[in-house]
Amino acid sequence: MSVPPVQKGVAAIGECMIELSGHADGYWRLGFAGDTFNTLWALRALSIDRPATYVSAFGDDPFSRDQIAFFSAHGIGIGASPRIAGSRPGIYAITLSGAERFFTYWRNDSAARQLASDPAALSRSLQNQSLVYFSGITLAILDEESRTTLLDAIAKARAHGSVVAFDPNYRPLLWNDRAEARACVTRALALCDIALPTFPDEQALFGDASPEETAARSGVHVGEVVVKNGELPALVSVDGNSQFVEAVHVPSPVDTTGAGDSFNGAYLAARLAGIAPAQAAACAHGVAAAVVQMRGALAPFEVLQTAFEQQAAALQP
Repeated sequence: MSVPPVQKGVAAIGECMIELSGHADGYWRLGFAGDTFNTLWALRALSIDRPATYVSAFGDDPFSRDQIAFFSAHGIGIGASPRIAGSRPGIYAITLSGAERFFTYWRNDSAARQLASDPAALSRSLQNQSLVYFSGITLAILDEESRTTLLDAIAKARAHGSVVAFDPNYRPLLWNDRAEARACVTRALALCDIALPTFPDEQALFGDASPEETAARSGVHVGEVVVKNGELPALVSVDGNSQFVEAVHVPSPVDTTGAGDSFNGAYLAARLAGIAPAQAAACAHGVAAAVVQMRGALAPFEVLQTAFEQQAAALQP
């Protein structure tokens, strides 16, 4: 009788882009970021003993080479992700008005749109993962056939013991219409163990009137739902039992880019460590508060670790 493999790693699926951050001196800083990668970054920082894999597709240009090298330098692999000849990463630029961010994208021919082009390779990348994480943006950049391939691979990983987490992360410009987005998000929720929606997104997509309505609708499919709501409390709902968890107030945020993604990563790291959902959300709020006090989507590992540890210590009786 064969012994099932130990589920140990963490994997995120999606698109990591070239990030251009504008600064007051007129210069632009080049980095790498994207919603699911930002979450994996926090997961890697806070689950340092777990192998981390970013599942996507990459080009063969110098930017793709540098992107993969950046991942590797921070302990993040790419599994069996395909390398697409002649392709390159997408790009986005961030401009700020105070702490609020505005994005301009160039991504229509991004290599990541072919992340499901090799179904066997995709399945290999998701083998032996404790956690598989993806988002509505992951789904939105794919055509219908590729979405089906991806969701089939995620379902297979879940059947083999992976916990599946999903953030609907609704971005209207990436979808043909709201009906398509609603159908895809609902289909994805049916495969998940943990959902991490953001209330304003869900309000725009489904017309939810309150975080409680978002939790109830999502909870039809998913046992564990955490509804983020910016600086307002997050609603944690497990098997229909709900409670609000207060956010950590930051008087003068510098940059809100990546705050919700970092919340997701910290929450999932806490849950993997055996921390209860409400306490995990409190730890995640602490990490998000640290992130908004820095520029860019990716805070240094030590900043994330310190914020997490301080918040976890504050919860001790």
